[in-house]
Amino acid sequence: MSPTAAQVFDAVDVIIAKRDGAALSPEQIAWVVEAYTRGAVAEEQMSSLAMAILLNGMTRAEVFAWTRAMIDTGERLDFTDLARPSVDKHSTGGVGDKITLPLAPLVAACGAAVPQLSGRGLGHTGGTLDKLESIPGWRARVSTERMREILGEVGAVVCAAGDRLAPADRKLYALRDVTGTVESIPLIASSIMSKKIAEGTGGLVLDVKVGSGAFMKTAERARELAETMVALGTDAGLSTVAVLTDMSTPLGLTVGNAIEVAESVEVLTGGGPSDVVELTLTLARHMLQLAKVDVDPAEVLASGRAMDSWRAMITAQGGDPAAALPVARESQVVLAPDSGVLTRLDALAVGVAAWRLGAGRARKEDAVQAGAGIRLHAKPGDTVTAGQPLMTLLTDTPERFERAAQALLGSWDIAEEPAASHPLVLDTVTA
Repeated sequence: MSPTAAQVFDAVDVIIAKRDGAALSPEQIAWVVEAYTRGAVAEEQMSSLAMAILLNGMTRAEVFAWTRAMIDTGERLDFTDLARPSVDKHSTGGVGDKITLPLAPLVAACGAAVPQLSGRGLGHTGGTLDKLESIPGWRARVSTERMREILGEVGAVVCAAGDRLAPADRKLYALRDVTGTVESIPLIASSIMSKKIAEGTGGLVLDVKVGSGAFMKTAERARELAETMVALGTDAGLSTVAVLTDMSTPLGLTVGNAIEVAESVEVLTGGGPSDVVELTLTLARHMLQLAKVDVDPAEVLASGRAMDSWRAMITAQGGDPAAALPVARESQVVLAPDSGVLTRLDALAVGVAAWRLGAGRARKEDAVQAGAGIRLHAKPGDTVTAGQPLMTLLTDTPERFERAAQALLGSWDIAEEPAASHPLVLDTVTA
């Protein structure tokens, strides 16, 4: 809802209303978001309003109005005329979370269209675009027209979101990052869902991570975020399902960029770590159910058709799926200090270490090293022997090893007996 000339409010009045715990009207929200996007509401005013939202929360109606207002600052995509039903997936981010890479071509090979708008890594969580850019020639920027062509030809495209998709979100996201308001669930949910609703797919599966390596550290917070996003999708007419998944331990055996691509290819060729395969198939089943495609993704994965889709998807964006991937120039092995069972491997510590090795960035404008990262040789539940390699650190700049090793101090436990195992998929949230 774009505010009309008669629907002009005073920013201070809107701030005071939310500060005092009142629910903002759709008209107030539409005005303040639009006015902030064009610069009529000052940064310090929106900072104050964001803090009031963090402290006092928002009703379901407010969050929907806020999300709709952010969508209305930009364009909407529409894939309803594709020959295939469209469905998308979004992850809240984790360590070793390479699931989009095998998932998009797998779902495409099953008969759905996957227009996946992805992002870059920041901090300890890796970005899908950074991983794919380690493939020689691959390009993240794709025009809307070309995106539609690839979806028609291949069935899957993974690319950067255009600047015209929910521009209010980019401005507000940067503000939240420097004002201590990142943790606001209404603002997190609207940030994610404004882009996903504007993307115009027919269904959406959300992978909401829980644990040390996730943005949401507790199941309670993760569930609240999942329920808020599912409600937003439902209210917007977008079929939405959220899956809560464990991120206390890194996913798979690689954390980085090129090495995660290589592991994803292993999955597509019928191998790969069991947790990566499990989560890929779990999310694929949910996506296909929303798209009303009655195909078993496990059979498609085993048939090799998903690998064919991967090659076509990479080639369509200028990449060479047969090219050698970048390899880090330097490596350092971390050895197990004791013998026993590895009972804990902290995802956050591993993610920070990979970031310090050059696999991630502290600021959006920073470059990443394609070959940097960490290769794990053991996961919780595995028996290890003193002196055995636990992990290998990879980087082009060996002076980074020391700080990476510091991040790993105290990040694992080795005991005589195995600890209780935790499921990878914790729960599912539906409308």
